[in-house]
Amino acid sequence: MALSSAQKKDLKRIGHHLKPIVIISEQGISEGVLAELDRALNDHELIKIRVTVSDRDAKQALINDACKQSGSELVQVIGKMAILLRRAKTPNDNLSNLKRFKDF
Repeated sequence: MALSSAQKKDLKRIGHHLKPIVIISEQGISEGVLAELDRALNDHELIKIRVTVSDRDAKQALINDACKQSGSELVQVIGKMAILLRRAKTPNDNLSNLKRFKDF
């Protein structure tokens, strides 16, 4: 599910206005964090997460691990924020950021 540059551009435009839903700390990805990440991706499809780690390599490793464990795709990383995408099988029109902000 590789995204084209045009798709990434549209997703970045939507993701820019989102607030972080999940925060991953230095302790890494616990079962609770993974459950919340999974719930957020099921509900919203496109989410912003915050990784509160100061080391760049550790931050990138946590983001890659979060993508791998949740089955999502990384759209963008800026600073401590990352935008993740995982399309839902049956998107909820009221919760999906892709549906709500498609004309944004």
